[in-house]
Amino acid sequence: MKRLPSAEGRNVLVTGGNAGIGYFVAEQLAGAGATVVLGSRDSVKAEAARAAIRARVPCADVRHIHLDLADLSSLEASAEALGTQRLDALVCNAGVLLDQPPRRETKDGNELMLATNHLGHFALTWWLAPLLTATPASRVVITGSLTAKSESLDLDDLQSTRDYRPKRAYARSKLAQMLFGLELDRRLRAAGSGTMSVITHPGGALDSLTPSRPPVRLRTTGERLRGLPAGLLLQSKQAAAWPAVRAVLDPSVRGGQLWGPRVFGIRGLPTLEPLLGHLADAELAARVWTASAGLTGLDPSWNLG
Repeated sequence: MKRLPSAEGRNVLVTGGNAGIGYFVAEQLAGAGATVVLGSRDSVKAEAARAAIRARVPCADVRHIHLDLADLSSLEASAEALGTQRLDALVCNAGVLLDQPPRRETKDGNELMLATNHLGHFALTWWLAPLLTATPASRVVITGSLTAKSESLDLDDLQSTRDYRPKRAYARSKLAQMLFGLELDRRLRAAGSGTMSVITHPGGALDSLTPSRPPVRLRTTGERLRGLPAGLLLQSKQAAAWPAVRAVLDPSVRGGQLWGPRVFGIRGLPTLEPLLGHLADAELAARVWTASAGLTGLDPSWNLG
């Protein structure tokens, strides 16, 4: 990961690229020469991220578009705001994790974590599909979660209206998103498209292990020292960005694959992982696709040719 291939000439949109793992995905891709667009609903935070990237990569080509994944009616305008004739990669990274009840809904009536982590990305990809499929060898990179592997979906209650538990609802939203990415790749292959969809997960990442990137975040000496024991098992958000960056740039990556950290799926360099359990269930993925189209009000028969 210290010797990334050149990404010059490529345009990449990173959702949630203003903070956390998404910031480091954007920084690393910009360092490889890509033109990076930060999708964020907060222009002040996006500008701070842009400044931090430019401080480390002085010639970086980084800009921002307004993107609120929880507002379905705004996503067509966000897609149009890209203002480009090609999109080489869409990194669906943004997400929200609520720590405790009560259950929250968006103005569209969708549970907030499902809406932000999955439905918003489903709809955004729908709007960007013509641009992606018109760009040779483009990629959609879906950021899932290690927690999703041990969860299951209730297709009769995707909105978590019964027995709402925040961490479980988060894991389910990420599982839905990963199944969407796999079904998207199947449909792209069936359409004969050169675009591919890849799913990734970052493993375990902590702020206390993550280097400072002013003005985005500052790590204190105390925080760094407190994080040293956890460093034996977990990793920084800088390292957690590697699976997504590899999925964007590595020519050996193929559609429908899952990439995550090498060491027990928690830390280390990215490696190819097998699709197990629910992730191997193509019928479930197709049903999630249909349900997602219904919840977003979009035509399930995407134009992917």
